[in-house]
Amino acid sequence: MTVARGSMWGFLMFAGAAWLVIAWVVMRLEPTDVASVAGPIILFGAVCELLRTLAGTRTWWLNAILTALFTATGVVMLTAPDSTFATPASLIGWYLMVRGAVDVAVGIMTRGSDRVWSLLVTIGVLETGLGFFSASPFSRTGDLLLVTLGALGALRAVADLVTALRLREIAAKGRDVLELPPERAAGVAGYSAGLTDFEGAPARSRARHRARSGGPTVIAGEATPTSPATITGETTGDSFHEQVVRTTADLDNMLAQAGIGGPRVSTTVPKDLPPVPDTPEGVEGLPAGRPGDTDRPAGTR
Repeated sequence: MTVARGSMWGFLMFAGAAWLVIAWVVMRLEPTDVASVAGPIILFGAVCELLRTLAGTRTWWLNAILTALFTATGVVMLTAPDSTFATPASLIGWYLMVRGAVDVAVGIMTRGSDRVWSLLVTIGVLETGLGFFSASPFSRTGDLLLVTLGALGALRAVADLVTALRLREIAAKGRDVLELPPERAAGVAGYSAGLTDFEGAPARSRARHRARSGGPTVIAGEATPTSPATITGETTGDSFHEQVVRTTADLDNMLAQAGIGGPRVSTTVPKDLPPVPDTPEGVEGLPAGRPGDTDRPAGTR
C-alpha cells in the first residue's frame, strides 16, 4: 500500500512540527527523566521512517530497513534494566549515526535532481557528528544527553519540514502539467466528442466527406476534377482523424481554386516600356524618370 504524495507531505509536515515540540519539551526535563523518554523518541523516529516507506519513493527499501532498526532500538531502550545513562547515550548515538549516514548518502545520490541536496547532506553530517559524540565517553551525564536529544529533534524537524515542502512542490507541478489551457481543453473535448460520435454511428449514417485520396489537386493554380468515389461520396476505411485531415486539405484546394488563397502577382509586362539600352549613349538619351535612369536616387519619382 502506497500513500499518495499529495497527502504524504501533510504527514511529514506534522512530523516536523512534532520534532520541534519534542526538542523543546526535552530541554525542559530533569536529567533523571531522560532514560524514560529516550525510547519513545526513537520509536517516533521509526514511525517517521515508516511514513517515508509508504510514500513509494526510490529509497523506500532503505526506509523500511531503518524502520526495523529503529523499532528494535526503541524496544531495547524501553526494556533495558541499566539505570545509568550509558545505555541510552550509546543507543541514541547509534540512531544518530545511522540516520546521519543515510541522509548524507541520499543527498549525494540526488544532487543532480534535487536542489536542496546540500541541506540534506549538511543535516546528515551534523547528525553523524552528534551521534559520534553521544556514543563517546564524554556523554555520560544527564545534561549532555538532554542536549543531544534536543539537537536530534531540531535536526529531524528541519529535515522533515524540507522534505514535506519539496513533496508539496512536486505535487503542485504535477497538477499544472496535467491541466490544459482553456482553448486546448475545449479542442480536445470537441475532438473526443466527434471521435465518439463517429465511432458510435452506423456505417450508413456517417457523414460523407468529399475529401478522399482522389480529391481535387491544385497544380499551378488550376484544380483537376475529382474522382468518381469523391463525387458520389462513397466511404472508405479511413479513420476519423484521417477524414478530418483530408477534409481540411480539400477545403484548402477549393479555396485556392476560387482564387482566395492570397494576392496574386501579375506577370503581365506593360507595353509602354522602352527597350533596355545596351550602350552608354542610349542611357544618356533616356528621359528623366524613365526606367533605366540610374542617376536618380532610389525611392524618388
